[in-house]
Amino acid sequence: MLNKLKQFKDIREQAKTLQNTLSQESVTVKEGGITLVMDGNLSVKSLDIAEDMLSPSKKEKLQKEIIKAYEEAMKKMQRIMAMKMKEMGGLPNIPGLS
Repeated sequence: MLNKLKQFKDIREQAKTLQNTLSQESVTVKEGGITLVMDGNLSVKSLDIAEDMLSPSKKEKLQKEIIKAYEEAMKKMQRIMAMKMKEMGGLPNIPGLS
């Protein structure tokens, strides 16, 4: 029982370390007049839209470009997350999940 509690505590500490490490990361994506910055907590920190994209006739294009930029930022951040987890020794062996 104590061994399981120690494993759980170790996993929590690893998760906190990973979260702190990732919070310092960020990605910037430029996509069709959109510049999006996302941090390691997957929060959008900034969104810049080029002036020429703000006309009502470009509403649909603007929506698509924002979605594309967001999806690309997510992919980039997920790659960074995977790298950081691998550097930290990968996923822990969690009893009942492995």
